[in-house]
Amino acid sequence: MELLTSEGLWALLQVIAIDLVLAGDNAIVIGLAAAGLPTEQRNRAILVGIIAATVLRIGFALITTTLLAITGLLLAGGILLLWVCWKMWRELRAGHDLEEQAAEEALAGADLNADGRVAGGMPRKTFAQAALQIVVADVSMSLDNVLAVAGAAHDHPTVLIIGLVLSIALMGLASTFVARVIGRYRWIAFAGLAVILYVALSMVYEGYHEIRYGREEAHTEEVVQDVDAAVETPAEAATE
Repeated sequence: MELLTSEGLWALLQVIAIDLVLAGDNAIVIGLAAAGLPTEQRNRAILVGIIAATVLRIGFALITTTLLAITGLLLAGGILLLWVCWKMWRELRAGHDLEEQAAEEALAGADLNADGRVAGGMPRKTFAQAALQIVVADVSMSLDNVLAVAGAAHDHPTVLIIGLVLSIALMGLASTFVARVIGRYRWIAFAGLAVILYVALSMVYEGYHEIRYGREEAHTEEVVQDVDAAVETPAEAATE
């Protein structure tokens, strides 16, 4: 079973880290968009955001693996993930504590900082404005999530299925909790960012080789390198 191999376990760990960080990030964006709404509309906007993100993840999951099989799109997906990494890095360094606090209060529906207001201080907006902002963000972030999971689970279909199911479950059932945990323990976000960066660089490397050598030749080259490494290790041990 592929999950019992070292490569399968490493891919699964990457997928779990990616799902946790991106689900939390998506929830923060939804909460931030809903924070400017009146209390009676806020929960409805958050529900719209979570449902949209869940449906989009399912939709992208159905087509992304097929698209990544097209020569050149693996490289394009890796470049897109590099941009996502840069955006996340800037957001993590900037902090935005006030906005994140407002987003978490909107998601929880509670006055977490005890200032007498829930998601206070955020600019007011209409329900239509908030819903449009949420759906646009969901499209981008759901595609990012599915691309990252597909890239991390490359050649491990069981890991890919687990990753996509986990992504959908986290977004639909536990996104608010994940967002609060990541907000409290920032190192989780940085660790997840490092994993996404690794996946993005791997996708760029493999995508470049597919374009330069062709899919079959690139795969053959990887197999030859693995065989050479396996043969050299016993030989070196015997020499020593």
